[in-house]
Order: sequence, then structure tokens, then C-alpha cells
Amino acid sequence: MKHILMPIAAVCLLASCNDGKKNQATLTYPETKQVDSVDSYFDTNVKDPYRWLENDRSDETEEWVKAQNDLTFGYLESIPYRDSLKQRLTEVWNYEKIGAPFKRGDYTYFSKNDGLQNQSVYYRYKNDESPEEAQVFLNPNTFSEDGTTSMAGMSFTEDGELLAYSISEGGSDWRKIIVLDAETKEQKGDTIVDVKFSGISWKDKDGFYYSSYDKPEGSELSAKTDQHKLYYHELGTPQSEDELIYGGTEEQKHRYVSGSVTEDNRYLIVSASKSTSGNRLMIKDLTKSNSDFVSVIDTYDSDVYVIDNKGNKLFLVTDKGAPNKKIVTVEASSPQPENWVDFIPETKNVLSPSTGAGYIFAEYMVDAVSKVKQYNYDGELVREVELPGAGSVGGFGGKEEAEELYYSFTNYTTPGTIYKYDPDNGTSEVYQKPNINFDTDAYVSNQIFYTSKDGTKIPMIITHKKGIELDGSHPTMLYGYGGFNISLTPSFSTANTVWLENGGIYAVANLRGGGEYGKEWHNAGIKMKKQNVFDDFIAAAEYLIDENYTSSEKLAIRGGSNGGLLVGATMTQRPELMQVALPAVGVLDMLRYHTFTSGAGWAYDYGTSEDSPEMFDYLRGYSPLHNIKEGTEYPATLVTTGDHDDRVVPAHSFKFAAELQSKQSGDNPTLIRIETDAGHGAGKPTSKIIQEYADIFAFTFYNMGYEEL
Repeated sequence: MKHILMPIAAVCLLASCNDGKKNQATLTYPETKQVDSVDSYFDTNVKDPYRWLENDRSDETEEWVKAQNDLTFGYLESIPYRDSLKQRLTEVWNYEKIGAPFKRGDYTYFSKNDGLQNQSVYYRYKNDESPEEAQVFLNPNTFSEDGTTSMAGMSFTEDGELLAYSISEGGSDWRKIIVLDAETKEQKGDTIVDVKFSGISWKDKDGFYYSSYDKPEGSELSAKTDQHKLYYHELGTPQSEDELIYGGTEEQKHRYVSGSVTEDNRYLIVSASKSTSGNRLMIKDLTKSNSDFVSVIDTYDSDVYVIDNKGNKLFLVTDKGAPNKKIVTVEASSPQPENWVDFIPETKNVLSPSTGAGYIFAEYMVDAVSKVKQYNYDGELVREVELPGAGSVGGFGGKEEAEELYYSFTNYTTPGTIYKYDPDNGTSEVYQKPNINFDTDAYVSNQIFYTSKDGTKIPMIITHKKGIELDGSHPTMLYGYGGFNISLTPSFSTANTVWLENGGIYAVANLRGGGEYGKEWHNAGIKMKKQNVFDDFIAAAEYLIDENYTSSEKLAIRGGSNGGLLVGATMTQRPELMQVALPAVGVLDMLRYHTFTSGAGWAYDYGTSEDSPEMFDYLRGYSPLHNIKEGTEYPATLVTTGDHDDRVVPAHSFKFAAELQSKQSGDNPTLIRIETDAGHGAGKPTSKIIQEYADIFAFTFYNMGYEEL
């Protein structure tokens, strides 16, 4: 095997050998070879010297990963309080976590994690029994020895007799579907393999719909997947005979296709998208043999989906002509937009509805905080649901015949608590409240509004210990995302309790590009307006410094996925603004992101380097990988990724870390931590989560100058 890495030498990891530079380590990085790879974009040549790191199956890349991890973990192990942080994280994590119950057939099901189990376990009890009599139904901890195989989704038949569930191995987005007889727990039929970005929707008890791509040539973890397809699997038949329902022709070519059956088993609903925003919608009457698909909407300039139906009356949620979303009704026989009738009109706040117990629950975001209104199916307001406080709620969904519903409530100082809700009288009672080893009453969250570069007001929630003095001395973690219409609403993080206990401040900014204020807010941070997102984040950091919460020497910025792009762009544009940068599973090569897996579907938010000379120039102008400059002192950086991340392939992080190591000026460490048998984040075992947070917090405190905690 050709060796491409020089031996690691001259590594000084402890503060005592820093030549007087507190907490700065002198590191000799593995020498990463450079190759003569050049791409031409509109007559402009762009070098890509670390292109070889995109080959996730090569021995060379494997050796590079090992060398980088050896260096990184050697550095982390030298931090004196890393083990104590891990111990405290383990202590605070060790509390019982119970999911909301749901009924299927003769049983009530719920998930529970005793505290430190790698994966939550599914329990059930007879509907006429008490929860104390619950027995283990499925234990994902037995799926693999190391806990890296996780439950990824489950779907029961209407009568609860059959269960189809999907699993993820090593954090990959590729899934397998297994069918069980729910009573006996015996497997029915073969395992369905090579499933990706898919729900599971039963058609009576005969079979179910699922979605996937053809297995790509080359690496299944990085090769491009471009045409999503919807299949129907008839129970008892081999997967090779599964019927292709949609996506088999050039006219039906879409990057994301999903199929779901209405609760009454009357309609198949198919959504088809070319990107993460905008979709076509079609319906098929399953009560009529050989019925054709009927188009509900055939353009891609809006998002629309079916939330429910009453007979042939459809209830649609859409942002067409309503950037904050509304609910409309229409007859299934003529479901086109010209026949839509407003049912719950658009308001100034973003709508996210659910249905259950014969009601519609309209959740609204008011400055990123939840409000819920309950409507009947005549469109009449029944009541505004009284919530436990200012925070985020989730739930209120259930079958039409349900007599009670459940919802969760959380904010930055309140662990996720489950409430049982009586839909007839509107009362709530605590169903399950976590018993966590953390004094939540000692901390406070305040929402402020700051001004971005162009004058836009941006909300930010700042959480810290009560009574702190604003003297600029506090270690501060600033978190953001800013993309894909995703909203950052208040939620409790067990890991962040340890950050807060050690005097840290945690701040979350609701940047443009997200969905906090609807489609217009989203569109203000996409394509050639993407710089607005970075400006919003930079302005958040400046606010925290100007208002004396912290200083540049005590500020860390963090984000994952699209948020990893945010961190990468911010640290390359304003490297002096923060002391620590923590880009996680980030999109960092903006010229080539669309060539991996399903990345081309992100073009609505980003545009691509192939679109036009203007789009290429714009992307190159902020692409983190392409804006690392020789001789610049960048903040202490810990890049994190997983070797099985097939959403944002680890090559982004590999190339960024290599480029940063080659050009970093000064003594701030530039390290990459590559988790093995882990993907983009979903399903990661508890043990790996705890260790990763211990490493992130240790790295951050250490590079802020803390010799002890």
C-alpha cells in the first residue's frame, strides 16, 4: 500500500509545554498529499488538491482518517478535565426517558430508555391493563453488539396485527424494512433492503408503500442518487416483484418521492419534488381498480400536502399564495387549486397543523414560540390550548376515534415533558415528567431581538445561570442553522446542562433561511441571498460581545449540517470574532456538494456551481473550503463528522480540515474528529453522544484558556 502520511512527531499537547502560550498546543499534523485535480467552471479553473479524500473506500483515505483521529484523540486525552466532563454528562444523562403512548389494536405502545441505554426500547401492554404491566416488545439494543443499529421508523396496520419497521445500520440513510406479526413477534416474509428517504404506509393488511433509489454505482455512501421511486410491496412476495408505482420514467424523475395512504384506506397520496422546497401532489382512489392518478397541483412553486380527508373531501396544507401556510378544502374529484376553499386562513404566524380525536390542532410559531388553537371540522375555533409556558410543543396527533391525545412541551430550561390532553374539555395533565439531576430553576432564558447588517431584526434566545454579571467574561456557545425552512424553536438539551453548570452561556439565533417567519423568511436566505444568513450570525456574535455577555476570547460558534456551512463561512469571513469554531457534519465544499448522494436536491437553497457564471462566483465567494487563506490565524477548530454520513458526505469535512491545517497561522489547533459507524446524527448510540459532547466541551473550554473547571 502506498503511504501518503508522514509520521506524527513533535506533538506537544499539554499547557506546560506551550512556551508561555496558555492552553495552546504545538501540533504537527499528518502531511496530506495534494494532487493536480482541476475543475473548470465557465472558463475559470479551480484547483481541488484534496479530491482523493472523496474516495471513502480507498486504503489511502482510511489511513488518513486513522492518522487524524490518532492526533485528535491524543490531544483530547491530554485535557485534564475531559474525563470529569464525561462523568458529569453520564450522570445527568442517566434518567428515565419515556415517549408518548399510542394504541394499535389490542395494545398500547410506548418507548422508554432507562437512562444510558444506547437505543430506546419499545414496550406494550393490553389496553385493559395498566402501564406497570408493560412488557418489552422490541429492543433495538439487541440489533447490534455496539448499539449502532437503530430503529428508524415503524408503521402498524390499522388493526394493529402487523408491524413494518425500518432499521439504520451505522447511522446510514440506507434502511432495511422488517415485517412482524405483532402478536407473536414472528417475522413475516423477507427483509426489504436498499430503502432510502422513505416512510412506510400500509394498504389495508395486504402490503405497504415505500420509497428508494436504485443502488448507485461505486460507493453507496457517497455516489449520487438522483431518481427516487415509489414501490408497493405485497406481503408474502419477494422484493424483486415489488410494483413500481411512480418514478420509473424521465417524465416522473424526481429526487424525492413519497406515498401515503389516508386513514380510511381510500386514497393514495403521492408527493414528488425536485428539491427540498416545492412539490407536485397526486391522488389515486384505491377503492376503484386501475384508477389513474389525479393531479392536485403540478407545479413546484409551492408546498402542499394532505392532512386528512372526510370521505371525498380533502384537507390540504399549503403555502401557495400563503407564505405562512393555510388549510384549504377541496373535492377529490376536482382537487386543483382553482377549486380550493379556505378552511383555516393564513395568519401573520407560521402554521403547522395536526389532527386527532376528530379535531384539527393549528400550531403557530410566534417569534419561534408555540401557540396552539383547536378547531372542529366545520372550521370553528373550539379554544386556544393553554400550554405550560413559553416553549415548543409537539404532538396532538392521533386517530380520529382517540379519546385522549398527548403532546410534549420543552424549552431551553425545561426537559421534555409529556402531557395528556382531553380534547373535549381542553384540560391537560402531566403524563411523564423527567427526573433529571439538574437544577432547572437556577437558569433563565430570555429572548432578545438584535439588528443584522441590513437592518433586519433577528430573534435570539440566551440561556444562562440566573444573576450573572454581564462583564464579558462568560464562555458562550452561539448556535445557528439558517436554512431549508427549518425553525429552531426552544428545546431542552441534556448535554447543554453541563455547559451551563460550568458557567457557560448558550445562545440560539433564529437566522434568515429558516422557517420561523414563513416562506419569505426562508427565501431571504437562499441562493444569492445566502450571505444574509452569515451576516445574521455574525451580528448575533457581535451583539453578545457588545452587550458584555462574552468576548471574542470566550466565544464559540457551533452548527451542524447546513449549520456546519454556517460555521465554516463565518469563521473564514470573520476569524477574529470567535475563539473556537465547531462545524459538525458540514456542507463545506459549495462547488461540488451537488455531486454526492442526494445533494442536488439542496439546490433550491444553494443554487449550484453549474447554474450560471454568477451563481458559480457567488458560491465560490463564500464556500468555506475555497476561502481559507494562507497566513490567516483561524480560531481553534474541531471539525466533527461520521464515516457513515451519506447525507453530507465526510469528504466535505476531510477536505476542509486538510486545507485548514495546511494554511492555519498561529498556534490554534485545527483538528478533525471522525466518528466510526456513525452517520449524520440520527440513531447515534447514547455512549457515542456522551463521549462526543465531552470532547467538544473539553476542546472548547481548553481553548478558551480554562486549565481547570
